[in-house]
Amino acid sequence: MRELESVLLGNDLDALDMYAITDELGPNQLSSEAENREQMMEMISRGDLKEVLCACAKALANSDMSTTELLISNLRQMVSVSGEPIQRLGAYILEGLVARLASSGSSIYAALRCKEPASAELLSYMHILYEICPYFKFGYMSANGAIAEAMKDESRVHIIDFQVAQGSQWITLIQALAARPGGPPQIRITGIDDSTSSYARGGGLGLVGQRLSRLAESCKVPFEFHAAGISASEVQLEDIEVRPGEAIAVNFAFMLHHMPDESVSCQNHRDRLLRLVKSLSPKVVTLVEQESNTNTAPFLPRFAETLNYFRAIFDSIDVALPREHKERINVEQHCLAREIVNIIACEGMERVERYELLSKWKSRFIMAGFSPYPLSSLVNGTIKTLLQSYSEKYTLEERDGALYLGWMNQVLVASCAWR
Repeated sequence: MRELESVLLGNDLDALDMYAITDELGPNQLSSEAENREQMMEMISRGDLKEVLCACAKALANSDMSTTELLISNLRQMVSVSGEPIQRLGAYILEGLVARLASSGSSIYAALRCKEPASAELLSYMHILYEICPYFKFGYMSANGAIAEAMKDESRVHIIDFQVAQGSQWITLIQALAARPGGPPQIRITGIDDSTSSYARGGGLGLVGQRLSRLAESCKVPFEFHAAGISASEVQLEDIEVRPGEAIAVNFAFMLHHMPDESVSCQNHRDRLLRLVKSLSPKVVTLVEQESNTNTAPFLPRFAETLNYFRAIFDSIDVALPREHKERINVEQHCLAREIVNIIACEGMERVERYELLSKWKSRFIMAGFSPYPLSSLVNGTIKTLLQSYSEKYTLEERDGALYLGWMNQVLVASCAWR
């Protein structure tokens, strides 16, 4: 644990020496700096970690390097990957601030990926997070409900999943369609994914196809899997084999925020992808995304939003997993830390974790020619039942045809469907 903290946080400020302020200061400036330092020390003595983190971000945004270095030095003593939720989150936020200061956000993001554990271990950490918090289950269940509803009278179904990962989402849908009155439809899944996910899987998309094929066979469901091993931003029409007579469902679960938009690149893959999907004339398109704005928000508002958003996530993990649980640090480090560092430290093309609020996604879908497809009350009831097995602090709200999952007063995930 100590080794992990020392790797994450370091114990010196050598890397920051390049930012030392060498300008000669007049007496008024010296007095002002002394007052500022005194105020900072008072704030630090109060021990409010959130306040100190925000002050450090503000100093960094204002290029006040002496204050930034002072606060970073003190923050190292206040954060801990094994402490209270805010201390654990603070450790990763501090790492992001240090990386931003050294303009090394992208290299630290890459380094965190290079330090990933063996694929089987990473998969187990992802599975723990999947089980202890309902975020993924909520997203998959709401999307599957919309797809099942849209496909209830179809005999041939083609699901295009733009980030198929382990294929876990489709297990319950295949089982549900197998029990459909009148018999199951013929199901074909096109799984799109790049090499990043293949590491966590421990192999290529063929593994997903084999797993789902075995399940479908056991359920007596006619099934076919088509692997498209490319990044979603590179997908073209010819990569998706569309066959006459198939009803198409498209799934965007926790992936569209990785597509660069018009604020990053003139190619604007985010909107291009939606237009491409619209040209397929799908019966339903499902969207599940983090309800936060880390895309176009300037650094300070983005920092505050990230702090509040992930504070709720870490609080929810703390309730679900005992603090002394040996895998909790691994879950947070390998499943969450990289996103936090990327959001805080990186800009431009290097910042790939670009969440948007559902209101913005709605504008994009409408602009691409889609109209809302309200989620059924049956799905909502099933999700309410799911949440009963978790903490009562989770909230579920239905608003304007969409579902919002939150922790206390912080909305975390939004789910909706389109046609």
